[in-house]
This record gives sequence, structure tokens and C-alpha cells, in this order.
Amino acid sequence: MPSTLETLSNDLTAAVDRAGRSVVAIHARRRIPASGIVWRDGIIVAADHTVHKDDDVRVTLGDGSDTRATVAGRDPSTDLCVLRLAAGAPAEPATIGRAPLRVGQLALALGRPGASVTASLGIVSAVGPEWRTWRGGRVDQFVRLDVAIYDGFSGGPIVDAAGHVLGLGTSGLARAAAVAVPAATIDRVADQLLVGGRVRPGFLGIGTQPVRLTESLRGRLTPIGDRVPEAGLMIVAVEPDAPADRAGVLLGDLLVALDDQPTADPRDVLAALGPDTVGKVLRATILRGGAPITLELTVGEHPSRS
Repeated sequence: MPSTLETLSNDLTAAVDRAGRSVVAIHARRRIPASGIVWRDGIIVAADHTVHKDDDVRVTLGDGSDTRATVAGRDPSTDLCVLRLAAGAPAEPATIGRAPLRVGQLALALGRPGASVTASLGIVSAVGPEWRTWRGGRVDQFVRLDVAIYDGFSGGPIVDAAGHVLGLGTSGLARAAAVAVPAATIDRVADQLLVGGRVRPGFLGIGTQPVRLTESLRGRLTPIGDRVPEAGLMIVAVEPDAPADRAGVLLGDLLVALDDQPTADPRDVLAALGPDTVGKVLRATILRGGAPITLELTVGEHPSRS
């Protein structure tokens, strides 16, 4: 009768065999190939920062054969890229597991930086709620991994002990730390990229600079949530005819909240401007000449992305 360790070893080997059939090598940069996942029939997802070409991308499939792919869309804010395989490519889609990841869960990181699949074993070391990346992308669950993401692994799958793909591993979203983009985020972003080639970002047309609020200014504000803001964003630029301009935002205004969420850092504005906010009206709390006012801003789409 096999020991517990032998059983675990066999289970992990089977998981790699199962998931590895859907792991591809993407030859779209000068160094070693990057990895990708056959997410659906004819569709690959990969880490955007590893795919440096848009057309005629050579892809090595799980069976060792080569085919071609074309980038269908990119979202740098979540580090996701979607590629369409050439018609008839014999690529096997992954079995996707969509349950939220849990701390302590065994996690295999797979990659194909060469002809063969390679693997790394660790655990999910931290999970959290929905978060915003440093580029403003919305990720449904924060998942930090205690798993080695070797060269060529970014874009490859994070796999459970049953061989289900739980997300995409990348070192490009958290200062080179290994994180997983969960399946729910990949599904949502991939759907948008396949339809329009991009994720539509929200846009207000302002430039800001963080500033501390004096006690005098803080005394003129009502609490936001359970506290009065200690900092805000000075408006240092307003683009002509942008949403902020049309709403009456002026240079020198102090933005302290958007929709009752404090804005002490420019990233707080990005967090309020996801693709699902285009066309939405946001209520801006502003200090102008020391007096609080409220303006309504209708979120637009960035002109460079339209």
C-alpha cells in the first residue's frame, strides 16, 4: 500500500500531466519563450508583459507541435493578453476551477519555457478581497503565492492538486512578487478583449498631486466613512472638454472623495475608474477656496483608447 507521501507525489504528477497539456510556449520575445494557457477552444491567455509581438506569433502546443497565433487584445492593467490560435490547431483547453483560492492551499505553478512543461510547488500564502493593480486594473481576489515563478513561467497556470487551473501566475503585477490572477478575472477580461480588443478605461481628464490637509480644512469637512480625510488631491491639470472640465472642476481644487471614497492618492482615482464605470456619474467632494462643494462627473472613455 503506498504511503501518504507516495500518494501525494502521484497525485501531483497526475495534476501536472493533466494541466500540462494546456500549457503552451509563446515565442514573442528575444529571451526564452513565455508561457500561456489554452483557456477556451482556440483561445490562449498569457501575461501581457511577456508578449512583445501582435501578429504571426509562434506557439508551441502541449503535444510539441508548432502553430501560429495573433493577439486579439491586451489589458496591461491586469497583465493579461488574449491570443487567437490558427484555425485547426490541436490545442486542448484547460479544465478551469473557479472556486476562490484559500490560504495554505497547495499550488503548482506550471510553465513551458522550452519544449517540455516544467513545474514548481508551493502554497497560497495570502488572499484578500478585490484589489486594484498599480495600473488601475481590477482583480477579483488578491492571491499571493509562495511559489517560485521561474523565467518563462509568467503567463502559465496556477494549478490545484486535482489538475484544475485556478488562475494565471505572473510576476508583473506586484513588484516582482508572485501573484495569481484568478479565473474570474481572466473570464471577465478575456470576454472584453475578444469583443473589443481592449478594456475600456474610465477617464476624467485630470492631473493631481497629493497634499496634506490642514486642521482648518479638515474642520470644514464631514466624515467620509468613519473619519475625516487627512489628505486630498490638488487638481493641477484639467483637459479641455474632458468630463472634469464639463463638470466644472477647476485648477487648484482639492479632491477629497469620489462617491464617498477618500482620494488621498492618485491610485484612489484609478480605483474608481474601472471599465464598468464608463458613463456612470460619480459624485466628487471638493474643497474650493476652503469651502466644500459637490460636483457630479460623468465618467468618459480615454480618447487614446476609443
